[in-house]
Amino acid sequence: MGWEEYIADCVIALDHRVTEQISTRRLRIVKYRGTSHGTDEYPFLIDEDGISVVPITSLVLSHKALMDRVSTGVPALDEMMEGKGFFRGSSILVTGTAGTGKSSLAANFARSACARGELCLYFTFEESPSQILRNMLSVGLNLDRWVKKGLLHFNAMRPTSTGLEGHLAVIHRLISQLRPNAVIIDPITNLVSASGSYDVKSMLVRLVDFLKVQQITSMFTNLTFAGDPQERTAAAVSSLMDTWIVLRDSKPNGRPRRELYVLKSRGMDHSREVRELIVSKRGLDLGVVLSDHTVATHVAGK
Repeated sequence: MGWEEYIADCVIALDHRVTEQISTRRLRIVKYRGTSHGTDEYPFLIDEDGISVVPITSLVLSHKALMDRVSTGVPALDEMMEGKGFFRGSSILVTGTAGTGKSSLAANFARSACARGELCLYFTFEESPSQILRNMLSVGLNLDRWVKKGLLHFNAMRPTSTGLEGHLAVIHRLISQLRPNAVIIDPITNLVSASGSYDVKSMLVRLVDFLKVQQITSMFTNLTFAGDPQERTAAAVSSLMDTWIVLRDSKPNGRPRRELYVLKSRGMDHSREVRELIVSKRGLDLGVVLSDHTVATHVAGK
């Protein structure tokens, strides 16, 4: 910039960069005389709704921690959390290998929110809304009724359709428009693989902070791979989450079995016992507590 920078009271710098064929616009307030202003770069979108600027995050951790609880959508899982489910306004991470029931658990959470008369916003990065509605019928969930009632809203996006900041801007805008009580991000896996754990964690810090300030209960699913240590997920996003539910496959005596346990859930006396996750046309349920011998055998055989 030239002499104009010195005589102007406010200077705003706009930047348009392309990384790995994905473009991102950013805005930065270089100076604004007489005011205390943010100096970070802020991603923004230009579309048919105008200009949307995404805040980085709150300067202080001042969001209110609510005491009331909401159901997980699975009564037996509620029982593992003092019989009450998640704290309203908390963030939940569900991790597991392919086919362990992550999306089914998320769909049950969505159904439960809608059944309470609350609005749920479901962001999907792998399947179309039509696929989700069809597939959930196989586990006893008719989500279409909630879509028709206007309580369940889907937004399907390809992870590579825009950069992380672009996804964040879209999520912010839809949440501001619809004012949902619950939000589901299914899954964050493709975002991690496309951008790296640090960038994704930066994005999720901003998103989780925004959701907590708005007192929205949020659920994020993440695909893990057989043989990968849990620390890979932990290093990226789990520290941001209030509750972490782990799903996994095991084959005791050669019989395939899904397993579930609650790795952490802040602020409550939750069960950490491993339970069999039963998925059928009647829905999701949890089996009996698995013995220490069975769990030790599973871990030794990994």
